Amino acid sequence: MHKKLRIGTRKSKLAMWQTRYVANLLKFFLPDVEIEIVPITTTGDKILDTPLAKIGDKGLFTKEIEKALLNKEIDLAVHSLKDLPTTLPQGLKIAAYTMRDYPFDVLVSREGKKLKELPKGAVVGTSSLRRKALIKRHRPDVVIKDIRGNVDTRLRKLEEGLYDAIILAQSSLERLGWSERITEILDYFIPAVGQGIMAVEIRQEDEELEEILRQAVNDPASEAEARAEREFLKTLEGGCQVPIGAFAIVEYDGTLKMKGFISDLEGKEYIEESVVGHAEYPETAGFELAQKILKKGGDKILCKLRRE
Repeated sequence: MHKKLRIGTRKSKLAMWQTRYVANLLKFFLPDVEIEIVPITTTGDKILDTPLAKIGDKGLFTKEIEKALLNKEIDLAVHSLKDLPTTLPQGLKIAAYTMRDYPFDVLVSREGKKLKELPKGAVVGTSSLRRKALIKRHRPDVVIKDIRGNVDTRLRKLEEGLYDAIILAQSSLERLGWSERITEILDYFIPAVGQGIMAVEIRQEDEELEEILRQAVNDPASEAEARAEREFLKTLEGGCQVPIGAFAIVEYDGTLKMKGFISDLEGKEYIEESVVGHAEYPETAGFELAQKILKKGGDKILCKLRRE
């Protein structure tokens, strides 16, 4: 086994927290191995003045890290799973999924008002098409304004009065110790695919490292949930340019319950469905859910969005 493991990650405070979390799990399992964290700047970190949907949806926050992995400049990479495209570069694979926590979106508002309590015309910040569609579905009378940057930057922009409220992932705030900033947990919003899960990516040939990560880091329930949700996304061929969400949960008996949605950009044409499957066959559940939505009219929404 390696005497030293180099872990690639984005430079943000949240990404560094997530990487230290994985590093600590590995250190407990491999006390004699030196672990180095290698911060890497990605395209998504560099372009902060353009909405994500206009930049593109393929590896904005992962491409440079994956290049370093393929070039053997690092040995593994830690990502927020929702940032990883459903198709990985040739030669790479996901070796482990961390235990899922806090999968939902949250509202953070300057005056402590919940989404339904915000005044008409209030400015809500998000760059996610999924979140925009869901906001418009529940509060069509508020103004949605794009917001970019890491969690610290977004909270600062809120405090400066540029927004009345912003939407973030609950896991981001909880991991950074800022749970007191949460105004409302939006558990009626179906979250992004993989939200709340960290993924560890390695080279395909590193079988020994994969076995170690499976034992030290991987959570089987989170893995099943992630694989089901990513199959759903892959089947719909959705990405940053399509409002799509999915959420799977594995119960104690191995049952996998899953719901998902697709919407137009205005939240008016909205299709939500659910399926029940089994954790042993997560991709089957994800595929079946996608097919139900397509047959219910999701195919027409996708065609419309791709023409726009």
